[in-house]
Amino acid sequence: MKKKIAFIINPISGTSKKEHIPEIIMEVIDKEVFDTKIVYTKFRGHGTELAKNFVENNYDYVVAVGGDGTVNEIAKALIHTNTSLGIIPIGSGNGLARHLGIPMNIRKAIEMINFSETVFMDYGLVNNQPFFCTCGTGFDAYVSTEFAKGKERGLMSYIEKIITGYFNYKSQNYHLKSKDIDLKIKAFVMTFANASQWGNNAYIAPQASVQDGKLDISIMSSFPIIAIPTLALQLFTKTIDNDLFMTTLRTDEILLKREEPGPFHFDGEPYEEGTEIRIKIVPDGLKVLTKKRF
Repeated sequence: MKKKIAFIINPISGTSKKEHIPEIIMEVIDKEVFDTKIVYTKFRGHGTELAKNFVENNYDYVVAVGGDGTVNEIAKALIHTNTSLGIIPIGSGNGLARHLGIPMNIRKAIEMINFSETVFMDYGLVNNQPFFCTCGTGFDAYVSTEFAKGKERGLMSYIEKIITGYFNYKSQNYHLKSKDIDLKIKAFVMTFANASQWGNNAYIAPQASVQDGKLDISIMSSFPIIAIPTLALQLFTKTIDNDLFMTTLRTDEILLKREEPGPFHFDGEPYEEGTEIRIKIVPDGLKVLTKKRF
């Protein structure tokens, strides 16, 4: 009996055109194994509705064709179900796909599905809102907010926001409290990581695992402008956690307190959050397709 698989395509994700994707899917997917359906999202949040419908109709796999925001929309409908998440990464950052070793090439990502296996992964909750890659506040949330305001997408536009944002953003005071942590600290970046990177192979939490039941908390203090080249190199060489400006903590649940409401993000999607934010990890809550280990 064939497996039921649905591809949910976000037509506005990333920078490339999407018209050819259904054709590639039907050309590459193994038709002897899969009974395939392809749909498009039409508005924000539509991916969640579509994915819920596929779960109710007993689909084995639902594949998010988009970036981390699209993955979030679809994955939160699949948590604690028998339906597995697949990813065809076509977004700006593709942090979770990169962490899972999914190819950035559309054709190769579909080929991988033909030879994939299902594993369990953790997911996070930020004030009961699911996230799957990272969430956080500080400079990265500020940049995400500025990036979302702009019309241009892609890596170069994101880098531009980082450069201009460095001169505009000021560090904030935070209080982190859990069963084993009680820390007051001033931070430029505060990232809570389930997976290891923001996206584009920028590893903010190099040791993070989506299967260890833990949050990796990466805290970057203010740094002089001359440190930027070194920090950038460390981000892309998985060594940022060794830097003098970085503090790394690990726990399964924590309460973040700050002096005033402001920008926050989950999986790169910016929004406004209050002064008290509870972040926790839910172990083994999502089934996900990854490369088969022979």
